[in-house]
Amino acid sequence: MNQPYNCKNSSHVCSNFHDTIEFIGRRWMGVIIYTLMSGPKRYYEIVASIPGISDRLLTERLNELVKEGLVTKNFLESSVKKVEYELTPSGLALQEVIIAVRDWIGLREALQNKIEND
Repeated sequence: MNQPYNCKNSSHVCSNFHDTIEFIGRRWMGVIIYTLMSGPKRYYEIVASIPGISDRLLTERLNELVKEGLVTKNFLESSVKKVEYELTPSGLALQEVIIAVRDWIGLREALQNKIEND
C-alpha cells in the first residue's frame, strides 16, 4: 500500500520542501515578502523600500506571489487606477521564517566576527 509522502518523517528531501525553498529563495522574493510584512503597500512604496530592484523584476515577482496565493492584488476605488499589494494569510504565515532568517544573519555575522578576532 502506498503511503503519502511525509516531509517531517523522511531522511530524504521532500519535493514540496525543495520547491518552496527554491521559490522563496528566488532573487528579491524574500525581500518583497519582508517589505509587505508591515502591511499593504502600493507599487511605488515597494520600489522605494527595495533599492536596486528593477520595475520588470518587481512586477514579475509580485505576479508570481499573487499566482502562488501569498499576495493579493487589491484594486482601490478612485478615478485613477490604484493597486495595493498585501500578504494573504499564507503569506503572513511566512513571517516567522523571514524573521528567523533575518535574526540568523545577525548571529552569523557575530560568529564570523568572533572567529576573525580569535
